[in-house]
Amino acid sequence: MADEATAAPEEQAEGEPKKKGPLVKIILIVVGVLLLIGLSVGGTLVATGFFSKKPKEAVDAQLEKLEGQGDGHAPAADGHAPAADGHAAPAADSHGKPAADPGGKELASPEGEAERWKFNYYALEKPLLSNVSGSRKVMQVTLTVMTHYDERVIKNIKTHELALRAGILDVMRQKTEADLLKPDFRKALAEDLRLVINSLLEKYEGFGGIEEVMFTEFVVQ
Repeated sequence: MADEATAAPEEQAEGEPKKKGPLVKIILIVVGVLLLIGLSVGGTLVATGFFSKKPKEAVDAQLEKLEGQGDGHAPAADGHAPAADGHAAPAADSHGKPAADPGGKELASPEGEAERWKFNYYALEKPLLSNVSGSRKVMQVTLTVMTHYDERVIKNIKTHELALRAGILDVMRQKTEADLLKPDFRKALAEDLRLVINSLLEKYEGFGGIEEVMFTEFVVQ
């Protein structure tokens, strides 16, 4: 009896390792599944180039691509974005309209590139009085100038107003009574004054920018 009681624990001890077999198999299966998942995820990341660039660079590149597709416009050849209406900003021409200021910065509208170009007006404070050439008559005008460019053009006019007034008077003094009788005299005079103003601004500042000269007062007597 004592031998049988002693043998029972031995049989149980011998049976315990057999119970551990299924548990080890389950652990190995789970490890294998996790390993396969890890290899699959890693292969996918390598295939998509995830490790070839930094995450931030990848995101930035994707955003730039989406933005380029969204607006339908590509950057201009000179590296500047097109204006709001889809056309490039105007370059300098024979009328003194500038493409860039002396510092190399392109003139922009007051509201920025996202807005349409605005009108800027400036009225010379005092009227201009001049004799008519070869006549006893005098001509008095008050001028307002207009530009589509920003406040820098207006600032330049204020800075050089004395020189501009002298140039304007030189043009006015050359007009004769015969000129006054022409139907389009005022229009022609306004164009002459615009040209001389832009010429002087280009001389002192490197660009003009005045697109129209208007008479708010015009008297000949």
